[in-house]
Amino acid sequence: MVPLTDAEITERLQELPGWQRSGDEITRTFGIRCHGGVALIVHVADIERLIGHHADIDLRWDHVRFGITTHDAGHRLTVADFDLAKRIDAIAKAHPQQSPPRPT
Repeated sequence: MVPLTDAEITERLQELPGWQRSGDEITRTFGIRCHGGVALIVHVADIERLIGHHADIDLRWDHVRFGITTHDAGHRLTVADFDLAKRIDAIAKAHPQQSPPRPT
């Protein structure tokens, strides 16, 4: 796996609305309730197993956060990370999302 340059990362991020760079990781948070988040994670995990590339996943009661980097490339961003992000976006479209509730 060959790490991408900063310019390549910036260019690829423009194709992925909602994803942000955080150092050598790209992240996205989806507003979704816990049970829906679990279903989303299971669906993503099935694809990750097939392609052999995995995100770090943080499940909370009102959102799921995905963080992607290529561990085999020294925790740097590669083409595989952006491919997985596109797949996650496609999967997320099948899972109803919502904005987190406002505090009362």
